[in-house]
Amino acid sequence: MGGDNAPDMVIKGADIALVRYPELRFLLVGLEDRIAPLLGTLPKLKAVSTVVHAEDVITGDAKPSTALRGGKRSSMRMAIDAVADGRADCVVSAGNTGALMAMAKVVLRTMPGIERPAMAQFVPTSRGETVLLDLGANIECDAENLVQFALMGDAFARAVLGLVKPTIGLLNVGSEELKGSDAVREAHAKLRAGVPGLIYHGFVEGDDIAAGTVDVVVTDGFSGNIALKTAEGYAKLFFEFLRAAFKSSLLAKIGLIFVRPALMKLRDRLDPRRHNGAMLVGLNGIVVKSHGGSDGDGFANAIGVAHDLCSNGFLDRIKEELAALGAPTPAPSQAAPV
Repeated sequence: MGGDNAPDMVIKGADIALVRYPELRFLLVGLEDRIAPLLGTLPKLKAVSTVVHAEDVITGDAKPSTALRGGKRSSMRMAIDAVADGRADCVVSAGNTGALMAMAKVVLRTMPGIERPAMAQFVPTSRGETVLLDLGANIECDAENLVQFALMGDAFARAVLGLVKPTIGLLNVGSEELKGSDAVREAHAKLRAGVPGLIYHGFVEGDDIAAGTVDVVVTDGFSGNIALKTAEGYAKLFFEFLRAAFKSSLLAKIGLIFVRPALMKLRDRLDPRRHNGAMLVGLNGIVVKSHGGSDGDGFANAIGVAHDLCSNGFLDRIKEELAALGAPTPAPSQAAPV
């Protein structure tokens, strides 16, 4: 039920994903009276789906604390519960990011040595793909959180991208030692001093993301979310400018005939929908977050991310990687009752 165009977009995405991955089976958690009519038009999807009625829906503007206290019968919470009790292998949601992280952390718990889960996603670069985290799950982070994100990003790159020695960069406003917030400088000092198993490059700036300077870019959720959405916005703007340029004259329209195949490849490479689907890394369960404004194709890609993570035994692999890297144990904290 989450997202700007739910549940229509979610159902369409599931139908597209089923074509790509015929072995998929779905628990569709939400308002049954809205889901059932949509399934009625998609017989193949209906045959492999079970509708789980949920009484409530977490709205996009709901505070995480409110969602935790009053959302136990919501579609989001019930979907996460299905992963916790083994009825589902993963959950994919386009809903409220803060509520999703809060609920998932309470229900699924974090892995040993991890205080907060981070939202990680691949982004295209001139050298291939780079892991960027956090993308919005943690707006404010201290130095220890950033160091843990570096560990999780390293493990994520090893387990999913297959990199043997991924390089880690810490996003900052400059490469000078004195630049950045206290938390960033302190995390830099800890990483520079050496964390067993990590190859730390140092500070990186915004343009280093597209250049692929490092394999993993670590930042807080505030900066990471802005960086990601700014890049997506400029990708759309670029194609709008390009479209206008090819309509500007007869010669330009003729030229478009010859370059169209190359432009289609470029569009597919930069299309944000191809990279839709960020994982909450550090949890004892697979949780994938889709863009709220995604369409069916984009949501299908998010489902594909979850499918690949499950198929590749990601949870076991990242636990092994974190253990090998010696993930630090956070100080115990008092959790609020839920």
